[in-house]
Amino acid sequence: MNNRVHNLTVPLLFFYLLGSVFGLDNGLGLTPPMGWMHWQRFRCLIDCEHYPDECISEKLFRSIADRMVEDGYLAAGYEYVMIDDCWASKKRNANGRLEPDPERFPSGIKNLSDYIHDKGLKFGIYGDYGTYTCAGYPGSQGHLKVDADTFAEWGVDYLKLDGCHIDYKKIDIGYIEMQKHLNNTGRPIMFSCSWPDYQEEMGMQANYTALQQTCNLWRNWKDIEDEWASVTGIVDWFALNQNRLAPFAGPGHWNDPDMLIIGDYGLSYEQSKAQMAIWAIMAAPLIMSVDLRTIEPKFRDILLNKDIIAVNQDRLGIQGRFILRKEKIDIWTKPVLPKEEGGHSYAIALMSRRVDGYPYRLNFTMAELGIKNSNGFVLKDLYKKDAPLKEINDSEPIIVRIKPSGGEILLATAKPSSTPATVEGI
Repeated sequence: MNNRVHNLTVPLLFFYLLGSVFGLDNGLGLTPPMGWMHWQRFRCLIDCEHYPDECISEKLFRSIADRMVEDGYLAAGYEYVMIDDCWASKKRNANGRLEPDPERFPSGIKNLSDYIHDKGLKFGIYGDYGTYTCAGYPGSQGHLKVDADTFAEWGVDYLKLDGCHIDYKKIDIGYIEMQKHLNNTGRPIMFSCSWPDYQEEMGMQANYTALQQTCNLWRNWKDIEDEWASVTGIVDWFALNQNRLAPFAGPGHWNDPDMLIIGDYGLSYEQSKAQMAIWAIMAAPLIMSVDLRTIEPKFRDILLNKDIIAVNQDRLGIQGRFILRKEKIDIWTKPVLPKEEGGHSYAIALMSRRVDGYPYRLNFTMAELGIKNSNGFVLKDLYKKDAPLKEINDSEPIIVRIKPSGGEILLATAKPSSTPATVEGI
């Protein structure tokens, strides 16, 4: 342990104990949360005069809520509609409370929340523990209780609390205190924390035991950007750190690699398939950030793939892991239900790092992945709805063709066996 981390132990001990006393007991996030958030697609666009259909306003969120219901996203499990930064007025009101920008949210946040709830959806909002949000709007420093009470009064179901404009070495304190205030409102509010993001980027390992007791999900690493290099950079960081991250993921508390950028500008169709596959395997929150009013059908189909969503939402809640890179193709696995006497079923995601311009023929076996079941598996390709099921044994070659910088995902359902299976290296 470096001195910087060691020196924090004593002054933060009280607050860690505080978190363990009050505890995260909101009953939320038993599977990774699913929904939509504006940031990656719309950022801090507040010019409603020139961009009335894209600016951060109540009009945008009402129209997205309509699409969520009418286009099948809610039915598929995407239940949260969430505002990110840039919604607030630049100053608190005379009572010290946050208020929305009056021109862009003339009906108020409670009215917008009611509209979203009336659609059968849930409502999320953004705050920041620091003195200001990342975009310069009022932060919650010194106002944690009043902000928690305000959010509850507005009918907020999900709070993303960012960490700009605060000392990253002391950032834990505010999140633990905010969680106490959220609990005390009596309203169940999904709590998304950002403190590991700021600490990990500065070379400090976050306290994931405290995170697990405080937050339903937490951003671990850098903001995702609208490009393939950003996706692969995040995936590589999670693979490198999986042994210390994965044990803390599970029902009620999840590692968060950031938003899905499927359907935006930066990813090809094949790269979009790869992001969806890896996020599903990692048991990551599935938070879309795309204009649902204009998304192309082929990207919408990726987001609505019920078989891949089922892998992500598997009730075991096990975070999948990177197993090996073979011929420049990454292979990840995740234990899922059904679990037979011989062992788990498994989802298998493949992500190509190849750039050689044609679908590459990859050959591997279940045993090569450290997975064995004496009675074998039934294999299904989750991106090929009409592909026939195939029965395989542990040593039988599995052949998959993967396009450059593309992805695939398979489901290997364990067949019942009287002989116990063994799982090695996972």
